[in-house]
Formats: sequence, C-alpha cells, structure tokens
Amino acid sequence: MGIYIINKCVRERLKKDVEQMKLQDPNFRPGLVVLQVGDRDDSNLYISMKLKAAAEIGINATHMRLPKTATEEEILHSITEVNENSSVHGLIVQLPLDSIHKIDTEKVTNAVAPEKDVDGLTSINAGKLARGDLGDCFLPCTPNGCMELIRQTGVSVAGKRAVVIGRSKIVGAPMHDLLLWSHATVTTCHSKTTDLPGEVGKADILVVGIGKAEMVKGEWIKKGAVVIDCGINHVPDETKPSGKRVVGDVHYASAKEQAGFITPVPGGVGPMTVAMLMANTVLGAKRFLESHQPGKWNISYTKLNLQKPVPSDIVISRSCVPKPIDRLAREVGLLSDEVELYGKTKAKVQLNIIKRLQAQPDGKYVVVTGITPTPLGEGKSTTTIGLVQALGAHMKLNVFACVRQPSQGPTFGIKGGAAGGGYSQVIPMEEFNLHLTGDIHAITAANNLVAAAIDARMFHESTQSDKALYNRLVPLSGGQRKFSPIQINRLKKLGIEKTDASTLTEDEITRFARLDIDPSSVTWQRVLDTNDRFLRKITIGQSPTEKGYTREAQFDITVASEIMAVLALTSSMEDMRQRLAKMVVATSRSGQPITTEDLGVSGALTVLMKDAIKPNLMQTLEGNPVFVHAGPFANIAHGNSSILADKIALKLVGPEGFVVTEAGFGADIGMEKFFNIKCRYSGLRPHVVVLVATVRALKMHGGGPIVTAGMPLPKEYIEENLELLENGCSNMKKQIENAQHFGVPVVVAVNAFKTDTEAELDLICSIAKAAGAFDAVRCSHWAEGGAGAVALGQAVQRASEAPSNFKFLYDLELPITDKIRIIAQKIYGADDIELLPEAQHKVELYTKQGFNNLPICMAKTHLSLSHEADKKGVPTGYVLPIRDIRASVGSGFLFPLVGTMPTIPGLPTRPCFYDIDLDPETEQVNGLF
Repeated sequence: MGIYIINKCVRERLKKDVEQMKLQDPNFRPGLVVLQVGDRDDSNLYISMKLKAAAEIGINATHMRLPKTATEEEILHSITEVNENSSVHGLIVQLPLDSIHKIDTEKVTNAVAPEKDVDGLTSINAGKLARGDLGDCFLPCTPNGCMELIRQTGVSVAGKRAVVIGRSKIVGAPMHDLLLWSHATVTTCHSKTTDLPGEVGKADILVVGIGKAEMVKGEWIKKGAVVIDCGINHVPDETKPSGKRVVGDVHYASAKEQAGFITPVPGGVGPMTVAMLMANTVLGAKRFLESHQPGKWNISYTKLNLQKPVPSDIVISRSCVPKPIDRLAREVGLLSDEVELYGKTKAKVQLNIIKRLQAQPDGKYVVVTGITPTPLGEGKSTTTIGLVQALGAHMKLNVFACVRQPSQGPTFGIKGGAAGGGYSQVIPMEEFNLHLTGDIHAITAANNLVAAAIDARMFHESTQSDKALYNRLVPLSGGQRKFSPIQINRLKKLGIEKTDASTLTEDEITRFARLDIDPSSVTWQRVLDTNDRFLRKITIGQSPTEKGYTREAQFDITVASEIMAVLALTSSMEDMRQRLAKMVVATSRSGQPITTEDLGVSGALTVLMKDAIKPNLMQTLEGNPVFVHAGPFANIAHGNSSILADKIALKLVGPEGFVVTEAGFGADIGMEKFFNIKCRYSGLRPHVVVLVATVRALKMHGGGPIVTAGMPLPKEYIEENLELLENGCSNMKKQIENAQHFGVPVVVAVNAFKTDTEAELDLICSIAKAAGAFDAVRCSHWAEGGAGAVALGQAVQRASEAPSNFKFLYDLELPITDKIRIIAQKIYGADDIELLPEAQHKVELYTKQGFNNLPICMAKTHLSLSHEADKKGVPTGYVLPIRDIRASVGSGFLFPLVGTMPTIPGLPTRPCFYDIDLDPETEQVNGLF
C-alpha cells in the first residue's frame, strides 16, 4: 500500500471517529491549539499543514500566536490557560521557540498538561513510554507514524532485529522504546557507534533520524529490509528555483535497490507525523469523553463515626473532615475550568456547564416539604440531607442536594443555623451558616443601591428644572451630549426613536428626565441581613443637606429582597439582567410603573450580582455534593432554592440519579409555590414529593398544649397519646391531598424521636397510606445519618418510577382574584376570599399595568393552613381576608398579603449570639447550632 493511501486511510478513520463523537454529543468537537512564538517561515508552513489536516478531520484547531517579544512567563501563562480550557484536548508547542528572550524549552514543553500533550514530549509521557505504559500516554508523532508505516508493510515487528540511528528525544529515543515494546531486538546507533555500516547491515527494520544528508548508503542495507527515513536536509541543487532540494538521511536511489520498503523524502514520514498528531488529538478527545461521561461518577463517601448520645451539631460537623471541594467537583463530573474555589470547602460553579451538558437527559427530581410547621420542628432540612446521604452513600446512586442559603439574621437570633442537624448536615456548618461566598451581601449591596437611587432621583427632580436635570443626566463629553445604552432603552420605552441628545424636543426632554415618582407609592425598601426590630419603621432624609426632604420608610431582611427572588428564579445571566431591569420600585404620579431600568441602575445591579448567580458547591457529612444557592423568604417570596442549581444538578446526576430539593415551610406554602411558580418558570417536572411529619408536631395539630421556648416539653409530647396524634393527622392528610392536586406521588417521611412509641409511628404510617400516600416510612437519619433513611430512599426510588400526571393548580390567564380564590379554597380549605379595598385597588391597577398574567405568591402565616397562626390542624368555615397585593414584576409574581407579618425579624431577650465566639488560637467558631 502506498504512503499516500496509508495516510488517507488514517485520516478517514479519524474523520469517522469524530463523527461518532458528535453522535454521542452534538455540541462536542475535539479541540487542538498550536502555540507558536515568533514568526519563522518553516514553523508557519508546518502549522498551516496541521491546521489544514485538523479542518479536514473535523477537529476545532486554533493557532495561538505569541510575538517574538514574549517572555518565558507569558508563554507559561498561555499554556496554563489552554491546560485549563476543557474544550481543548491537544496542545502543541511549535518548536523552536523564536523569542528574543532566553527560553527554557524543556520547562515550556513540560508545562503542557500530560493529558493534552499530543506531541508526547513531556517527561511524564516519555517516562510512561520508556516503562511500557503505552495505553496511558501519548506516543510522539514521528515515531508513531513510523510504526504505522512499518505495520502497513505487513512485516511483523516481533522478533525482528531493528536498528535506530539517532537518539534525539523527538525521534530516536522514543522510536527505540516503541520498537522494543513491539518485541523487536533493538540497537540504537549514534555519533559514537564504531561500525555503523556493520550495525545497519544486521537490520531487518532500519529507522534513521540523525540529521545528516544521505549519510546511509544503499550498500550498507540488508536486502529486503524496511527502511524508514526521518531526515529532512537541504542540499544545493542549481536546477531548482530555490537553488536547493530536500533529501533524507538515506541515499534514496541506492537504498531503493536493496530495501523491501523505503519511505521517500519529502512525502514519507512528514505527512504521517501530521496524521499521528491528529490521531493523538482524537484520542485525547475520546479519553476526555470517557472520563467525563455525564452521570458517570467516581465518588468516595465519608464513613460516619456515630456517637450515642448524639453530640451537638457543631461537634459532629467538626468531627468529620470534609473532602477538598475540588476533589468532590471532579468526582461529580465538573471540569476544572467550571469551578471557582473559595477556600478548601466551598466553590462556585460556572454557568457554562449548562451549555456543555444541554444534550444530556435529566435525573429524577424530588421536593421535600412538610406538614404545617410548629415550634417543635419537623426536620425538613435534616430529612433532605439524610435522604441524599441514603441515596448516595448507602444506595450508591448519583444524588445532589439543592438547598437554600440561610440568612445570617436567625443564626444570631432565635432559630440558629439551617444546615440540617445531627448526622445529616451540610458541612462545614459555620461556613454554610455565615458568609458562605458572599451572595447575600451582594444582594444587600444591589438592593440598597436601588433604594439610594430612588431617593436621590426624587430629591434631584424636586430641586431642579427639566433642562438642568436633563443636562446633568446627559452631560457634555468632548463637546457633545451622549446617551448611555440604558438611557437609549428608556427613550425606546417612551416611544422616542432618537439617539442624538441634541434633537429632543422640550416635551421629550421632560418625559425623559422626569420620572415624577409619587413618594407614597415607593414599594422598594432598604435591607440588612440582621434581625433588627427597630428598623421596621424609620424616617429618612433628616440631615440638613436633604433640604427637608424626609419620608417614612423601613428595612426588610435581605432574604426578603425581590433581588433574592430574582436570583432564585432566573435561568441565565441574560435572563437575570432582564428580570432586574423589570423590577417595579414605585409608581409615577400619572400611574405609570417605575422600574430599575427607568432609574438607570439595572446594568449596575447585574454587575453586583454576576458572581452571586453561580451556585455554591458544598458537601454533606457523608461526602455527597450539595448546591447551596439563593434563599428567598417563604412567605412574601416563594421559599425555594435556585432553578439554576437544580438544572445543573439534574444534568450532573444523569438519568438514573436524583436531585433532592427543599421547599420552605409547609406544603401549603413552599410546595404550592414550588409547583406553581418555580416549576412554571423552570419547565422542570418533579417525580416525587417527600412530606415530613413528626409525632410531636402532629400532636400539637391535634390540640396539644402550647410549647414555650426554654421550658420543658409538656408530657403529651413525650408520652404515648394515640388520640391526640390521630386528631393531628388531619393536617398531614390535608397536606397529602394538597400534593395530590399536582398529580405527583407522595412519600411521607416520619422523622422519629426517641420519645416516640412504635404504636405512634405505625399509626402515622397507616393513616398516611390510607390518605393516598404512595408510601410512609419512619426515619432515624438525625441519629444514624444516611443509614437511618435507607427505607425512605428505597420508597422514593420506587415512587419515582410510578406514573405521575403533573399539572399546575391554575391557568395564568385567569383573573387575579380567581387565581387567589383557587389557592385559598383548594390548598388552605377556605370557603372564600375577601378583598379589602386596598387589595381591590391593586387588582385594578395591576390589571391595567399588564401584570395580571403573573403567578400568585401568597404572603400568609406559615403556622396555620388559615390566616390565623393559632388555628392548628385543618381549620374550616372561614373566609380568607386579602389585605393588599404587591407586585414582584422582576421575579415574576404577585404577592397578596393575608394579614400582617414582619419582613425583618427582631432579637429575643437572649439571642444566639451569647453562645457564639471564636477560639483565637485555633480560629474555630464555637457556639453555632
């Protein structure tokens, strides 16, 4: 077979391989980068040949040029960038490095990641070849091309006598190794070899790469030998236009008479070298795909050392050494350039992973909710983490937890942390409960920038004429006024199709410059991530510099900010930019909604939020991955973690894996909003609802006595009382019914306490199944970790395979009042609703403003199915009063206010901060719970 045909066959085979990869993943292409320093003509020629070959095969090849002035540091930096780029599977450093500076070539070639070193020049690849690890390295291209040519002659290498002339790192030395591991008897000859013709004469296979023109003569060669000539030399030739021609290291004319097969120069080894370079790049891409198959995890779990009695949460968290977060990221299929490390135990995940995995099927989607909450606690977070530990560490399924980031306010107030509890926690709990990666601080900054912009704009409009205001909003720069892009958006919104600031009419100037905000209509509040009751009503603008411009205002806690809800519901950076721009902050005196885009601040908000949009990666006590992202209030907002975290996790776990997320408060609040708001915007369809209940909480719903913080529990809660428990199960039955409205199977998780009796636990399970639950399972994950939730995990796995018929509770096109009524009657059990005058006015206003097609997010007490917190069980025979309705247009919902509720908590007489301190020697946080 001729060399041209051999070369063509290799390229055709590679082309088919690339097409096969594309069938596996339509977005995937093998990637090659050729890094060149300087501008040598010979290098340019070689590179153009490589780029042409890559294009023919379907490899995405990039030529990265660095100037002659490039320093060693700059070259190494460029190599590091390519090493960390997951879309590149091969990196060639074109030699020689044509720089004016002294460059250590060995250091530069060894800087290439071994798994991308398609030239096979790094010490690691050369070492593996020398040791015979041929399946775990890249073979240098010229020797590999030579071997391909020898194979195609049909000559068996095993047992043959082979001679290699030359011992360079690029040809001679690796050629020796390749022949040796192909079972030839190999002699390497070099400048110190005494009888070169004699040695050559013994060779059945001769490979020459010594760099001396036509040095090997035909008469030296054994009759019928295979001769591979790797030399490229220029000799004078007056018949050629250039005055020279290219010859090899072997005298071709005489050698041809002796050899059974000989490669010509040019046109022999050169094209095969390029073909092997392409083969290595395709091999690199194949290896990458094999090691990064979505859903193929190579994860190690952390074994728990269970103690009895169960120690405090912080002691348990401390006793477990978390895996380095970059290792966990690799275990679950994240690439190094998709992860931003924040220390050793937390990281952010880049959104570009969504594009990489978009063709992959999603895993199973599970939402954890609960009965109506009581002060006794149901343990939803603990159950979420326990279930994830069971599915992963014990049932060996790919599983992700997706939970909300807790506010720091309650951490120092009454409630304490929210990382789960006992042996089912997110760790390190102090990182989880405190600053994490600063997302909540970013929201605080963004929110308060909007608040400052509103008041500053009202102040400046009240103290300036239209013309003065316009001239300051569009200042002179270089002798002319120019609109910023955000101001062009405002002009378009006003129907003014102009971009030249000097052409606006007086009327257009007034309309553009004057927002004319009605101060009494401002709905945007300042926020702080601290429980501070004295900020619930304040007066702003009392300094003399504000010229008497004062108004009443308030602070909310940061997690109540609409920006937090936007973060939780957004699907991309572009979508977040649009949502932030649509946030309505006030109404003008003429009744027009005023947005952050009108204020000119929406672009700046996106900048402040650009890192917060990336989900945070942490882990459970048993080493399962957890996304901690977004933490909207569950009453005035929708109380669920981010859509982005769920979407990324569903791709990472693969079709047989699970993503377990948690909805805030009871099923009537968090779960209803999860389905009607979150799932509506995400397009995701849940497979299973896990409803958490406890004996103690159900007893309270059955009429049990009031519980006071810090006081011993009444005996009803620690002694068997089946009658009280059965009465309270009415609440659980109602919440099962609520989940069934959405057509999703329900598994009840009975979170067991040591004071619960067998009869009590059995009673809950039997009532739950009779009420239509798919299954009801007792759990002990608080005391036993994942092992205590294996039965729950098995029930969830079975339920995920059961038929489900997911549907929304209401159509968005229905009138606002009808949507509210459906939720009140079907979910809360109310007879009807009553709109108070302010709420009726808002229905009319929002319908006129075009916001009537938004979903509904009820702002109601979480402590009862009704609007009265002290009404436990399943209240009936009541009308739900709607005091007011507000619009979160950016996040995309209307929130009717049912009764009054504080949007910033206060501190108790003895807050948690009394117990929190830092050990100055170890820097350990003490006292968190």
